[in-house]
Amino acid sequence: MRKATLLDIAIKAGVSKATVSMVLNKKDGSISEATREKILEITEELGYIPNSAARSLSTKKSNTIGLVLPDIINPFFSQMARAIEDEANALNYNVIFCNTDNNSEKEAMYIRFLISKVADGVILISGGKSNKNVSLLKANHVPFVLVDRYIEGYKEELGVYFKNREGIIEGLEFLFSKGKRKIAFVNGTAKYYVFKERLKGYVDFMTDHNIYNSNYVIEGEVSLKGGMDATETILNTLKDVDSIFYSNDVMAMGGIKVLTRRNYKVKEDIAVMGFDNIQMAEFIEPELTTIAQPIYEMGKASCQLLVDHINDNIKEKQIFFTPKLIVRGTV
Repeated sequence: MRKATLLDIAIKAGVSKATVSMVLNKKDGSISEATREKILEITEELGYIPNSAARSLSTKKSNTIGLVLPDIINPFFSQMARAIEDEANALNYNVIFCNTDNNSEKEAMYIRFLISKVADGVILISGGKSNKNVSLLKANHVPFVLVDRYIEGYKEELGVYFKNREGIIEGLEFLFSKGKRKIAFVNGTAKYYVFKERLKGYVDFMTDHNIYNSNYVIEGEVSLKGGMDATETILNTLKDVDSIFYSNDVMAMGGIKVLTRRNYKVKEDIAVMGFDNIQMAEFIEPELTTIAQPIYEMGKASCQLLVDHINDNIKEKQIFFTPKLIVRGTV
């Protein structure tokens, strides 16, 4: 069977192709409701699907945006992806998801793919060295928004970010208010700007209080296993630690698992603080005290900012979200 066309719909409805096109493109203000409903009914009956490539050639828009993210398994990024998709759908855009596994070469492959498919714009959450990939977007005049992670040399580009340093300081102030002084800090991979900022918050605060000790800083892979390994190191080398501040909720969950296995009472023996406030944080036991990023709101804002950019209607170049302490059962 051949594919249904606009002409097929027009003939069956007894109208012109132009009228069908106006209805399907929602530019049907001058067309009667009865005609509009008839055209939509026939479109459904014939199973007509518009040729998006042809449409993008004529309109110079595909109504598609690309989302390039480093790790879809990480709940932080999956929650953000959901928010971006929801907002994109509300704005009549489709989303192509591209998971890079924190691999710059894979990221470059997806950027080239999105450019070749004439995506209207790209939301990029960097998975490593992304300078060349941003240059590629700029060279092809593709609107883009950076989210969560700065890219060296492109800090002035449109972006949605979180005040990471301030979040760490807020968490440390709360631990201090609970009498904690021997605070170990588990940081993510230092090559990512967000973790550099979080470490800076820790170093600045502890130095200001004259208790900074580099031995209390452990770097690990941003995963459950990374949190478990870092916690094992802390327990084996720091005998007097009274609290552990993880720069990521997923790592904190791995840490709680190790503490529980080794018969430590979380909160009573060693307090635990996380960072991000992913949905899982309130479902583990004890529930995780953490510094919240408004993940969903950040995702929505990044999508709206990109669509504004696509439509040459930029109201602000960069959006910064502020931290919020969420007190639960681990501190």
